[in-house]
Amino acid sequence: MTVKNYFPAKETRVFDAGGGLTRKVGAHADNAMVVEVRFETGTVAARHHHPHEQITYVISGKFEFTIGDDTYIVSAGDSLYKQPNIEHGATCLEAGTLLDIFTPRREDFL
Repeated sequence: MTVKNYFPAKETRVFDAGGGLTRKVGAHADNAMVVEVRFETGTVAARHHHPHEQITYVISGKFEFTIGDDTYIVSAGDSLYKQPNIEHGATCLEAGTLLDIFTPRREDFL
């Protein structure tokens, strides 16, 4: 794989995932990926799981996250960890933006 070190925002495509959710993939390599995710108020990211580790940093907005059996209300500056294969989902309470970091990268987002 050729290593790419710079991912200019103006060259990054915004993907409309539907239902008030968009995502933009930033820097990535085989073992890591960063994704900016924007939610409109009321948007629901259905509970799901995947084999990737995921860290979410709340840039703005307010969200209700469920991770496994636990539920958290989070806002700007908060962060969350999701271990591989744990079921998780979110509801956007106030429009906002999340920064998701995955390892390894999510091929399905490319």
